[in-house]
Amino acid sequence: MKTTVRQPRSRRGYSLGEMIAVLVIAAMVLTAILGVYGRANRAAEAVLTKIETPVLAAEVLQLIAKDLDRIMGPDDVSIQIKNGFDNGFVTAQMTLRRTVEDAQRQEQLLEEIVWRAGYDYDSAVPGLVIYRSYGGVGLEDELFDQKRDELESQSPLIPVCRGVTFFRIEVPKGQGVLDKWSDAELPPGVKVTLSFAEPYETVRGTLDVLEHQKTSRTIAINRTRTIPFRLPPGTGGDEAELESETESENADETPARRTRQ
Repeated sequence: MKTTVRQPRSRRGYSLGEMIAVLVIAAMVLTAILGVYGRANRAAEAVLTKIETPVLAAEVLQLIAKDLDRIMGPDDVSIQIKNGFDNGFVTAQMTLRRTVEDAQRQEQLLEEIVWRAGYDYDSAVPGLVIYRSYGGVGLEDELFDQKRDELESQSPLIPVCRGVTFFRIEVPKGQGVLDKWSDAELPPGVKVTLSFAEPYETVRGTLDVLEHQKTSRTIAINRTRTIPFRLPPGTGGDEAELESETESENADETPARRTRQ
């Protein structure tokens, strides 16, 4: 009697073409998912940038305004402003100095505050860092000054914020502005402009930011000073002033004098 041995059937595997088709379909699905995620992520970042950027810019401008307010006083005060470029980015520096005379009538530095921007060499993204330094006789903040020696041993300038792409300080004058100030007298005000937006290259090879992406604030110097008010020509200001002077003269006349006239 013969016995037949059945050979086990070999299972048919996937062909190379089927595996390639599956991989292609999976790659297409993954690409679509990553594309949707990337667009959602960019949209979220754009919303956060629109929310956070104006707030951060306003905070920096408020700090500068506080320094301009605190350094004003009866003592000798000077302001120096200059603008320039650092690796193509618009930068500025403002130095606020307040001095007093001692018993020997020698000038002593009471306070010195410096605001400036410099290129951020430590960041992977090109941009500027805004620095602030404080020096003088008195302590600015006892808690902060306990750590100031350690910080200033590395650098006298303390970083305030990073990622800045535009920083300019100007002095309003008439219908225009001045990009530097070193006069002995104080300027009428200071205009500070900064931005965190993506810069573009100008025809001169420098970097600039679109106007609507800049945040500006004009800060008056010595807000308590008396400002003369005059109406523009042609608005009746001269006539009103003349009428006031005439009424004043008539008021000084005695009744007898007016009767004789």
